[in-house]
Amino acid sequence: MRLESRTLVACALLVLALSGCTLVDGWRRRPTPPPPPPPSAARVDLELLCRLPTDAPARQAAELARARQDAVAAPTATHRLRYALLLATPGHAGADPVAAQRQLSEILSNPDTLSAQERMLATIVLGQVERQLALLASNRRLRERSAAQAEASAADAHRRLIVAEAENARLRKALADAQAKIDAVTHIERSIGERAGGRSPPR
Repeated sequence: MRLESRTLVACALLVLALSGCTLVDGWRRRPTPPPPPPPSAARVDLELLCRLPTDAPARQAAELARARQDAVAAPTATHRLRYALLLATPGHAGADPVAAQRQLSEILSNPDTLSAQERMLATIVLGQVERQLALLASNRRLRERSAAQAEASAADAHRRLIVAEAENARLRKALADAQAKIDAVTHIERSIGERAGGRSPPR
């Protein structure tokens, strides 16, 4: 009986020891964390927008061509948004704020097709594009006004030059007429003086 009790106690201790080892081993080997989720489309787009202006021209053109091809081949809201965002980004040859404004407005007219982050990004960029277009329009109006003013000033200067030349011609003629009259009076006075002195005037 004592042997059986001792055997049972020994088995129980062995089970406890093995269980403890298993627990300790489980504590030492923690499960590996799950891989991080892939970046969202909005984050990818934002990183692309930040990088694009500093890329080489060839890479800029390649990124724009790839985005356009994706938007045409599979015109999902995400693909169309990425292409519109690239068009809206200044600093590269393919930038087109007018086309970007049109496409962003069309995409945001159906916001349910975008994620919350994509909607926020599209709204922010559309606001920037609209401000950029307003500044461009203001600059264009200022240039046109300056050109019109410069043209009007040049025309006015030309008119004044013509008037001044006409006035100079009139003054020259008046001066020539006055000089002719003075010469005639001088000649008459000389003739009178010579006759009074008894000499015939020279021929």
